[in-house]
Amino acid sequence: MSEKESFKTIESIEENHQGRNAQRIRIYLGIKQEVLAQELGLSQPQISSIEKQTVIEESLLVRIAIALGVTPDLIKKFDVDRAIYNINHYKDSTINGGNNGSGTAHQQFNPLDKVVELYERLLTSEREKLELVLNKTK
Repeated sequence: MSEKESFKTIESIEENHQGRNAQRIRIYLGIKQEVLAQELGLSQPQISSIEKQTVIEESLLVRIAIALGVTPDLIKKFDVDRAIYNINHYKDSTINGGNNGSGTAHQQFNPLDKVVELYERLLTSEREKLELVLNKTK
């Protein structure tokens, strides 16, 4: 196996590292390990250990996906470059409205603003969940 082929193999393994993918999604959503652990009935060290696993057992992967509000498939195949591409593609299709470019009005749109907006909505949702849990324990 050549060095280039070896690098490709390592690269594809890295892309499919389910624990790391779950960690990235968790971080992007602004969820701490402790919060995810509580949601799953686990400890923070257990979450840390799970995030180091290349492959997560399927039933646990489904539970993590539900807790994060994503699909298990997204965790299995998460790719930052693809996510950015999808955001940009979505931006292009919504700005152009699916037309072929013959329109004259173009709206300036920053995809980062949409990511921040989504993050803020998710953070608000998590705060509401936490408040409900805290009120339940009182």
